Amino acid sequence: MIVRSWLLASCLAITAFAGDEQFNGKWVIDAEPPHTRALWLKVTGAGTGQLAGRFVGGVAGRSQPLVNAKIVDGELSFLVERYLEGSKRWTRATTTVRVAGAELHGVTQRDNGKIKWVGRPSEQVADHDDGSWREGKPVVLFDGKDLSAWHGQSPGGEKTWHVDKGILRNTDHGDMLVSNEKFWNFKLHVEYNVASQSNSGIGLRSRYEVQILDDHGKPASIHGNGALYSTIKPSLNASLPADSWQTFDITLIGRDVTVVLNGKTTIDKQEIESLTAIATDTNENEPGPITLQGDHGPIAFRKIVVTPMVR
Repeated sequence: MIVRSWLLASCLAITAFAGDEQFNGKWVIDAEPPHTRALWLKVTGAGTGQLAGRFVGGVAGRSQPLVNAKIVDGELSFLVERYLEGSKRWTRATTTVRVAGAELHGVTQRDNGKIKWVGRPSEQVADHDDGSWREGKPVVLFDGKDLSAWHGQSPGGEKTWHVDKGILRNTDHGDMLVSNEKFWNFKLHVEYNVASQSNSGIGLRSRYEVQILDDHGKPASIHGNGALYSTIKPSLNASLPADSWQTFDITLIGRDVTVVLNGKTTIDKQEIESLTAIATDTNENEPGPITLQGDHGPIAFRKIVVTPMVR
């Protein structure tokens, strides 16, 4: 009887997990309007009883582990949550997902509303930083004169930025600034000045954010200055004090990223696994613009140059 009971339980478990493995993988997600940002989901262990994963875009922009994840009758559900130190409260989002052919169809309920979305498998990217690339002709995106190389993410959003004595500055809660030109593999040189207790970010191909943050003297953090936001932690914190002019030299080849902050290499040819919360474009095998985040406090730039990397 013990053997028969064990066999019966095993058969029921196999039946329960059958087909659940379709959720496994990395998924890029396009949300329905009016939501403008992309999301990202990783699922592992579906169909094995060891369900886990991460979700980007659920709450407060970070990559969060799935909580209370389960699959019942072909529907995946999970929670993501984050404690907000500033307001001393938790923010949470619940998500339900079903497989539809080669896609995932999901709904995420956040504190401020509902997001309906469609996910597809994350694309393979063939290029790597293997030493075979050389510098092409530099493209000056900001030369201290005007915003002719940029537009706002929202119509007219560039008006929330201005040029003052050769310096590009945002207004409070400024729009995302988007380069008119798109780039694939490149080196990016940026000179910036972040105010005390402020932060910003630089979007690479409008998909992957290198964080800008006033965090001089603090331990290196996956959410700190020079991090691939919430994804790759810098090896050290090379930040200067607030209101200092600082430099980024960033190389992106395929998914391989190198970040040099103030002359010190803090991320060295590491592979980017996921979109970050700055993402507005899920087509990872296509060129994308450089974006500047302007809605988190005072930020200034005085030089932005992109050098395409070619073979």
